[in-house]
Amino acid sequence: MENGQRVRGVATAHIQAAKRTASGVLLSEVETEQVSWLWRGWLALGKLSVMDGDPGLGKSATVLDIAARVSTGSAFPDGSHNEVGPGGVVILSAEDALSDTIKPRLEAAGADLERIASLSMLPDGSGHERLLSIPEDLVHLEAEIERMEAKLVIVDPLVAFFSKKVDSHKDQDVRRALAPLAAVADRTGTAVQLVRHLSKGEGKNPVYRGGGSIGIIGAARIGALVAKDPKDEERRVLAPVKNNLAVHPKSLLYTLEEAPNGAVRVVWAGESEYSASELLQSVRPDRADARREAEDFLLSLLSDGPVPKAQVEEEAKAANISESTLRRAKTSLGVIPERENAVGGERGTGRWVWKLPATGATDRGVQLHDVQGAQR
Repeated sequence: MENGQRVRGVATAHIQAAKRTASGVLLSEVETEQVSWLWRGWLALGKLSVMDGDPGLGKSATVLDIAARVSTGSAFPDGSHNEVGPGGVVILSAEDALSDTIKPRLEAAGADLERIASLSMLPDGSGHERLLSIPEDLVHLEAEIERMEAKLVIVDPLVAFFSKKVDSHKDQDVRRALAPLAAVADRTGTAVQLVRHLSKGEGKNPVYRGGGSIGIIGAARIGALVAKDPKDEERRVLAPVKNNLAVHPKSLLYTLEEAPNGAVRVVWAGESEYSASELLQSVRPDRADARREAEDFLLSLLSDGPVPKAQVEEEAKAANISESTLRRAKTSLGVIPERENAVGGERGTGRWVWKLPATGATDRGVQLHDVQGAQR
């Protein structure tokens, strides 16, 4: 009884001390602000947005068309007014060349090239260049945003710019990398458009279909999906997936055509009736591709040693890898399940872990990381 009274007395003293130093903010003292939009419903100033889609559907051409409109202050594809006026754009692109792809596409879209800069590469200190790394090199990005007075930053594709320390399938890694980027967007008042490929998963919920951890779409305030029009394979649909700041805008139709300079150009064609989830229902996932993606996930996750089975399953779910696909990848790689007993514990205590075989798959895993590093 005395013990309990003593504990309650200590707790009461701590609470009283906390009250004297409390620093909470009264909402009555917070100045209300409205969301500032670059493109209403699609791109908010000071926030992260994500655009997902399979390769070859025109995601890069689409974001460059938007960049051109920002640079000239032109109206956006749905006809909405550009409320910011002409603004700078900073492009981080790891897949397209500036000279034969990005610049010609921007020219075809009527961009003001004096307002657009590329910051994909940085000196590596040994006379060569390397890709800008998120989050380590964000100071360089922020400086370029200020130099260009940028209203839009494009990161295409996002995972290519993650540092080697960031596993795009791990929620904690992704959030630690994107939180500083979100802070840069907030400080500079710039809209940041992240681009990524769809995973090969079998889910129809568009929130879970983007590549990498669910933490990516979690960190973004707005999400969108690019997919083929189910009624016409030559047309594309840009559909909203997530919006924490406003109601969902209408999905938009567009086609891709060859401009006079030979570059791909986006031609917008009004609204579409399809939602993002309806678009995904028309896509049949390739089971072999899904298994290979799950194999890469396991190789990356297990490369540093055994990982608890429960953690593997949790992170696989976050990466939109189904249980059946995970089992197929586990079998194909020869992943070893092993009982790990608790130190000093009784028989039957402990946990199951998964680990890679001593040879073969481990070597493949090293090669995988080497290739990823080279791409970065």
